[in-house]
Amino acid sequence: MSGRAERMGFLLVDKPGGVTSHDVVADARRALGVRKIGHAGTLDPFATGLLVLGIGRATRLLEYLVRLDKEYEGTARLGVTTDSLDPEGTCVARDDRWRRIRAERIRSEAAGMEGIIMQTPPVYSAVKVRGVPAHRRVRRGEGVEISPREVRVRRFEVLGADLPEVEFRVVCSSGTYVRSLAAELGGRLGTGCHLTALRRTRVGSFHLRDAAPASALRAGAWAANAWVEPRSALTHLGTVEVLPEEAALLAQGRRIPAGESRTRTAPAHGPVAFVLPGGELVAVGGMRDGLIEPGKVFLRV
Repeated sequence: MSGRAERMGFLLVDKPGGVTSHDVVADARRALGVRKIGHAGTLDPFATGLLVLGIGRATRLLEYLVRLDKEYEGTARLGVTTDSLDPEGTCVARDDRWRRIRAERIRSEAAGMEGIIMQTPPVYSAVKVRGVPAHRRVRRGEGVEISPREVRVRRFEVLGADLPEVEFRVVCSSGTYVRSLAAELGGRLGTGCHLTALRRTRVGSFHLRDAAPASALRAGAWAANAWVEPRSALTHLGTVEVLPEEAALLAQGRRIPAGESRTRTAPAHGPVAFVLPGGELVAVGGMRDGLIEPGKVFLRV
């Protein structure tokens, strides 16, 4: 696939370490010649892995992707605490209590963190405090208090424990801070802990194995499976087909009768993707009182 193709869709990129998510977006803008590009969830500069980019009008669909569960693989180091909870921070404490911890206990404590938990985001994060990112306030020497929030940890699996290093896999809801999970794991074990490496391997149904390396992005060409059409990206919403004449009305922002068969097959709640029989995305909207109501329209007539 040529990097100059101007299409609406999603590009999967394997972000390298040492660059920001914005840097990857800038590379994509240059490669595609498209200004309107966004992403479905940032990665810290030290982190690597899957970044889902919305290209062109697909940026309007990113809100339906940012809430998807995410999967990570990472490494945490016991016995060392940093102020940012990651390798970019300053060491604030050291201890050797990790020497008395057995791998079986680490696995047990990690599994015990699965489920719905209240998590306080790190102060070195983009969470806004009175309209300003928390990390900016901290670097200005201001005190920062961040309220805990509910997140879901679906899996916290220890893959290996060559102490003081612990390798793990986490599947969690959007908004979960993995470095906070690592710090809490250390707290449960009675020792310091910080994240030393993190790699995102999945976002919803998007997988890192399909992502284009950053070098391919900069070269302006990548494998076809790194590109995802809107219909394929929105299958988690539920899909309803409409006829061409109905699509023309939806494209004008008009409501149309849903029909009993569509009402039965559409999801009971949440947005629905309306597509033509060939798969072209017409609109994302809802179904109410027997009518299809377009919200965001993508078909051009």
